[in-house]
Amino acid sequence: MSSTRVWINARLATFDPTVEAAYGALEGRALVVEEGHIGRIVPLETLDRAGMEVVDAGGRWITPGFIDCHTHLVYGGSRATEWEKRLKGVPYQNIAAEGGGIVSTVRATRALTKADLLAASQPRLEALMGEGVTTVEIKSGYGLTLADELRQLQVARQLGERLPVEVVPTLLAAHAVPPEFAGRSEDYVEHVCGTILPQVAEAGLAEAVDVFCESVGFSLEETRRVFEAAVAHGLKVKGHVEQLSNLQGAALVARFGGLSADHVEYLDDGGVAALKAAGTVAVLLPGAYYFLRETRKPPVEALRAAGVPMALSTDLNPGTSPFASIRLILNQGCVLFGLTPEEALTGVTRHAAQALGRGDSHGRLAEGCVADFVLWDIDHPAEIVYSLGTPLVAQRVFRGRPDRPLA
Repeated sequence: MSSTRVWINARLATFDPTVEAAYGALEGRALVVEEGHIGRIVPLETLDRAGMEVVDAGGRWITPGFIDCHTHLVYGGSRATEWEKRLKGVPYQNIAAEGGGIVSTVRATRALTKADLLAASQPRLEALMGEGVTTVEIKSGYGLTLADELRQLQVARQLGERLPVEVVPTLLAAHAVPPEFAGRSEDYVEHVCGTILPQVAEAGLAEAVDVFCESVGFSLEETRRVFEAAVAHGLKVKGHVEQLSNLQGAALVARFGGLSADHVEYLDDGGVAALKAAGTVAVLLPGAYYFLRETRKPPVEALRAAGVPMALSTDLNPGTSPFASIRLILNQGCVLFGLTPEEALTGVTRHAAQALGRGDSHGRLAEGCVADFVLWDIDHPAEIVYSLGTPLVAQRVFRGRPDRPLA
């Protein structure tokens, strides 16, 4: 079989900013894939098909593969009964006092072997892949000991080796203060900076370091210490910031040249300006906003006016966004946050790629980019965002290899 494949008779939603049409749309083009990358996009009438394997797209739309740039999908257990209690009016403080909350997920995750954790996590990733995801970020943060954080990241790596998807690992040891360090957050931060982070970096198990910078998480000063340690070990930074209050975490992320500032519901004008100046992406997470029944929305108009890239992601996790559906998040981004369908789709392609430091190689249909893309049974790209539940993926292509023949 030829190593060169070409998709013809397709409508391309390239999300390439150099293409002026909405969605970066191109018609009458052939998409040529060579050695796992997009080699050429050429007018169909100029294509020499000699030596190529030809795939007739049958008039379908092709988009870049979707990128889920903020997930916590490797974990054990469930918090459905905790959610049920909250719906019945039980305060979160009572639930936490009974051993619920993040501590329950930490306990359940620690109890699983690596094989069990892999088995629990794989179906969540496969669900995302079924909706067109080809690249996914996976955070640790439910171990909170060296051994358990390493195990989470090792499972994330195994998922990427087992399945046709690119996994981008992030260390989130500064997610919460573990029970062993109760009341001693500064000591735990020292443990993260002096023990966990260096060993994760040495093992090559993470590309970036994240911190939950919040009044119920880690202070601005503690976050700064973790970021300094990350940079010293050659790791990029990002942050859970301005979700529940404004601690100026986004400006701190920007000061360190961070990849992304995530949640940002309480982001102010100064934070918007800082993100713009640093080229940092604002990652919007409507699943958590919806599930927690929050009322403070991210400042989408201010971000849009400033030209700050806005990505969208599932935030897939057991406590605040248990949704393994990128299409649900696209819909929520429009309905809850006021994005246009084009902005939402850009948020899971080009801008999500930027949020993972892959803006030059992912998230667009353009020459030289990885050949990760999706063929859709739709008449217009907005249909992907508009409806839920109906299968729309006709073919998912990872590194130029289709997952199935076209019907």
